[in-house]
Amino acid sequence: MIGRRLSAEEWADVRADESVVDLLLYGDLDDDEAEMPELDLGKSWHGIHYLLTGTTWQVGEGAGAAILGGVEIGEDGGYGRPRLLDPDGVRAVATGLDTLDMATLRARCDPDAMTAAEIYPQAWTNAADDFDFLMPHLADLRRFYHSAATSGQAVLLAIT
Repeated sequence: MIGRRLSAEEWADVRADESVVDLLLYGDLDDDEAEMPELDLGKSWHGIHYLLTGTTWQVGEGAGAAILGGVEIGEDGGYGRPRLLDPDGVRAVATGLDTLDMATLRARCDPDAMTAAEIYPQAWTNAADDFDFLMPHLADLRRFYHSAATSGQAVLLAIT
């Protein structure tokens, strides 16, 4: 999963013309100097979503919208259409992420439950190790949303 913070101009461009979504998310694939997305959760995205919501695919309020929230926009890249969160939605996610209860997250990190729910990448074996794998990515997610919220930015997300 990747994410990009959008300036006010980029947010207006996306709303006016969805064809710019791919360029903003993936850059010019022929340009080796192209800017890369600011957030890359790799294979941790679904595990983090599960810890935040306790569900496989449902989107919740606040932090529960961090991974799968927003409105669909642009073309389906094979894993669903990208999603756009407006600045108000970004602030709600950032606030939710700032108030996470780590004990709840740790309790949800249950390898058997995550495997049964088919949480990608379906390699959950040890609660402590799995939690340790997910936490640095969750910290990246928090920093990403906090920075976007502080700057009044929208966010564009895509599962890759």
